[in-house]
Amino acid sequence: MFKRLTSIFPFILAGAVGGLITFALVRTTHSDLDQPDVHGQLVNELSRRNAASQNFVYAAALAMPTVVHIKASESDELAKKRFREEQRRNPWGFMDDDFFFGFPQQRQRIQRLEGTGSGVIFSHDGYIVTNNHVVAFADRFDITLYDNRTFKANLIGTDPKTDLAVLKIEAERLPVLAFGDSDKAQIGEWVMAVGNPFDLTSTVTAGIISAKGRDIDIIQTKDAMEAFIQTDAAVNPGNSGGALVNIDGELLGINTAIATKTGYYSGYSFAIPVNMMRRIAEDIISYGYYQRGKMGLSLVELDGDLAHELELPISQGLIVKELEEGGAAEMAGLLPFDVIVEANGQPVRSAPDLMEQVGRTKPGEAIQMNVLREGKYSRYTIRIR
Repeated sequence: MFKRLTSIFPFILAGAVGGLITFALVRTTHSDLDQPDVHGQLVNELSRRNAASQNFVYAAALAMPTVVHIKASESDELAKKRFREEQRRNPWGFMDDDFFFGFPQQRQRIQRLEGTGSGVIFSHDGYIVTNNHVVAFADRFDITLYDNRTFKANLIGTDPKTDLAVLKIEAERLPVLAFGDSDKAQIGEWVMAVGNPFDLTSTVTAGIISAKGRDIDIIQTKDAMEAFIQTDAAVNPGNSGGALVNIDGELLGINTAIATKTGYYSGYSFAIPVNMMRRIAEDIISYGYYQRGKMGLSLVELDGDLAHELELPISQGLIVKELEEGGAAEMAGLLPFDVIVEANGQPVRSAPDLMEQVGRTKPGEAIQMNVLREGKYSRYTIRIR
């Protein structure tokens, strides 16, 4: 995650120790970037060895150069503005020794907030994806690449409801990872987390996908969208915004949070799926914000007791509770007590499963749903608004 003042709750993310491979081994996803012959030979050799041994040497060689270190900080102007706002909210809380704030004898002490985290290079021309909580408090961003080059970054946009943000540095021909397919990622599959825990740069840890579609109520905003990939890769402060990578070196997600009572790793970490991240990041780059679509309905998660009460033949899915008049779901023909069991070919077992599909769908585009109604399954096309 990311080191900040203790008053700010850390969403934390993953990393651990991995093989340091030369920067020349990085694969790019566009054929227009010429690679020396020796690079191709080494990557082919690493790929052969990786297939034989199922280790992470190949994936680490690809991933480490695409993960950056982010130092976020307040300017003096922003720190003063925050100080004045805090003073206004709690004037009696500003004391210096034995003097209350506002007395002539008081010495004002304003401390600028600073923190560090990780980010993943999204494009060859310098767009970087990270977590919103890594950058939300700051207006200055210093980026250090794997090859130790440093850049000042501009904040392009954020989406607090998914805890994503996009920065931009002025650079070209940067290494990027190929995008994996988070829908096809399997529970039990090996994954690797890359980031900068405790400012230990280029740290790699490994684990397995232990669950998908997790909603852990960690994003404290209205209408937050959580559908995390859960892993058991070791994570600690400073890894927020780093890469979750499969054994083939493909990006599967952006490491975002841990389940912890101490603020440090205690067993599980959570990543935003790459299929959802990609859609949101592209919107932020194009428009400066995420264009979020709506279906216009409220839902209840189905469980065994409710299925028995309603005499349903299934115990997983989402029951339509209410429909917004004139909303997308009503216009498509959905009715109260319909049970949504599939969206875009993916099983819907919980609200995050459906939220992820909606989050990846632009307004005006459609989601194909399989719905159980009165014992029969029917397909509906919901055009998101």
